[in-house]
Amino acid sequence: MVKTFMMKLDKIQPTQLFISSEKLSEVMKTVNPKNPKSIEPIPVKKLDNEIIFVDGHTRAFATFLLGFTKVPVYWESEELDWDAYKICVKWCKKAKIRTIIDLKNRVISQKDFEVLWYRRCEEMQRKLQRKREQNLVKAKD
Repeated sequence: MVKTFMMKLDKIQPTQLFISSEKLSEVMKTVNPKNPKSIEPIPVKKLDNEIIFVDGHTRAFATFLLGFTKVPVYWESEELDWDAYKICVKWCKKAKIRTIIDLKNRVISQKDFEVLWYRRCEEMQRKLQRKREQNLVKAKD
C-alpha cells in the first residue's frame, strides 16, 4: 500500500500549463468541500531538487479553489519519462507557473486543452524520440 501524506500546494512545482474546465467541473463534483483528504492522492516526485506534480493538476487546482492549502500526495515510484517532465517544468517556469495557484488564469475548454496542451506534449515526445534515436546511432559509431 502506498503511503500518503499531506503537502502544501505551494511547495509543489506544476508540470502542466493549463487546466481543462470540463475536467475541473467533474472533479469539483467529487470533492468534499470540508475535507481535502477526500481528493484522490496525487503523485509527486523529487526532480532536480524540487518536488513536482507527476499527475493530478486538476485535483490539486480543485483543492486550491476550495481554499485548502494542502493536498494528499504520495511519492511516485514508477519510472516515467523524466526527460519529458524536465521539459514540462521548464515550460512552466518560463510561463511563470511555479505553484498550482499560478494556473488560475489558465483554465480553458477541453477543446482548447487538447490543442494547446496535448498537441504540444505530443510534439515534444516526437522530438525526444528523434533525439534518443540520434544518440543511439552516435553511440553505435
